[in-house]
Amino acid sequence: MKVFFTVIFITFLAACAQQGPKINYEYNPTINVLTASTFTWLKEDKALNLPVGFNPIAKIKIEEAIKNEMITKGYRFVNNVNVADLAISYSVGSRDKVRVDSYPTAYQNGFVWGARYYGGYSRYSNAINNTKTVVRQYTQGELAVDIYDVKTKQPAWHGWATQKISTKDKTNIDSVINTAVTQLLKNFN
Repeated sequence: MKVFFTVIFITFLAACAQQGPKINYEYNPTINVLTASTFTWLKEDKALNLPVGFNPIAKIKIEEAIKNEMITKGYRFVNNVNVADLAISYSVGSRDKVRVDSYPTAYQNGFVWGARYYGGYSRYSNAINNTKTVVRQYTQGELAVDIYDVKTKQPAWHGWATQKISTKDKTNIDSVINTAVTQLLKNFN
């Protein structure tokens, strides 16, 4: 029994230790971006999709983080889409989610050896098996970045980061944005 609870506890700690967003991305195999050296925003307002009531300060921080990360990667920002090699846009979304976990709990009120083994009456204890259910509500945020090849007007790369947003994340939004953008764009190139 100790081994069982130790394994569960270690699994729980490993799940808690996993920090940062989950990153996914896709390349368009028909587009070669290796010769690209400049980028700009796809649209003037930069974002393809923002939820109603999205924090305008967070919007600015996301745009700065994307621009700074692309510059760090060696690309040069230009203001004119006609002279840029790449055009970038992004979208932000969130979903309220519910996670339901159920696991068995057992209460055993004793085991009585009866006389049945010896040909008489036997009584086994009343083992009470219950299931404990825990319901958790949380918000999952997603940031998606799209990079287009200006010459062909085709998508070249799409990446998205998803993360469970905690109360701590909401108060430290700069760190969450910078981590998500850095880890996401690390996969571009």
